Amino acid sequence: MKFTKVLWLIIIASSVVFPQGEFEFSGYFSEMPVYQNIDKQLAQNYEIKRDIYMNLSRVRLRPVIYFFEDTRVNLEYEAALLAFNSTGSFDIGNAGKTDRQIVNLSATPVKEEHYRLNHFIDRLYIRQSFFFGNLIVGRQRIQWGSGRVWNPTDLFNPINPANFFKIEKDGADAVSFNYYLGSFTDLNLVYNPTGKIGEGNFGARFRTNYSEYDIAFISGYFDKRYVGGLDIAGNFYGAGIRFEGIFSGKSEKQENYTRFIAGIDNQFTAKLYLMMEYQFNGEGELHPENYDISSLSTGKIINLSQNYLNLGLNYQYNPLLVLGCSLLKNINDGSGFWGLTANYDLISNLTLAAGGQISFGDLNSEYNLYGSSYYIQANYFF
Repeated sequence: MKFTKVLWLIIIASSVVFPQGEFEFSGYFSEMPVYQNIDKQLAQNYEIKRDIYMNLSRVRLRPVIYFFEDTRVNLEYEAALLAFNSTGSFDIGNAGKTDRQIVNLSATPVKEEHYRLNHFIDRLYIRQSFFFGNLIVGRQRIQWGSGRVWNPTDLFNPINPANFFKIEKDGADAVSFNYYLGSFTDLNLVYNPTGKIGEGNFGARFRTNYSEYDIAFISGYFDKRYVGGLDIAGNFYGAGIRFEGIFSGKSEKQENYTRFIAGIDNQFTAKLYLMMEYQFNGEGELHPENYDISSLSTGKIINLSQNYLNLGLNYQYNPLLVLGCSLLKNINDGSGFWGLTANYDLISNLTLAAGGQISFGDLNSEYNLYGSSYYIQANYFF
């Protein structure tokens, strides 16, 4: 009920306060049937079915209101209906409040044994542009980092690469100010409040370009830790290379750690694209018996171990069909998964896809937890 009142207040305020503003509306509808196969012993340990069938239906609405000359309000609202015979160890479509959101704008009005309906506001912000920069206030997407698979410098809401069903990063409740220092140079300051008054996360990123390389320095205070980082991306003999990493200081309960990625990719032909990315996760554990599975399942961390490698290939079979194959591996415990995808543009605003995420590894290894998944998906954009 509280969520519904908030949504109606947004709609009424938009129509009353900005009656002369220009209005844009877009969005998409997505349908995704999924089959998951869980390891037999794992299914027994978690007391879940080994064969899981799900269907995730999502609609995302993205209205934009422009008023005055350089001011706009963005809203992204999503409703998701999940039907299932059983939930897996990592639940698909379970959207909700993250630790970067201080206001709860999600609700689950229907929650039955084999289906549930969830809806939430994922973006809601006002953006004011100036000749020297811009100011954004509200729930927004903050995009830091240049990695293709992992983003150590994204300290707000990075996506776990194993979550094939997730498209958008979760919005963060924040105040973000971007100051233009030159054609390719800017300073981004972000404040993300937490539940307690006087506490919060603060980050600063200085970005510039030198000799065709994009370079960014970051610093800040996140989760009661002081953090510093570096992000570099550019070209090397026709290939794209990138490095990004952070050093996170001690907190009351944890030691300091380093996390970084190094990657390279190249468009070898008009049809063939290859990439490779390595991640070192100093926050992770070397031995599976020390894995923090509860933090992984709640999204507080996205990896359990320390050393990872991802290899990826895309092949454009024809202008409408793109095939993909990837291998993501936990080097320490030997687990990983193969990712297989096929994307077909049926018409300009309708895409069809099929894919699989085939996991391997020992019983207590990281990616054995996810099981193997196979899906088809239809996306209609409007």
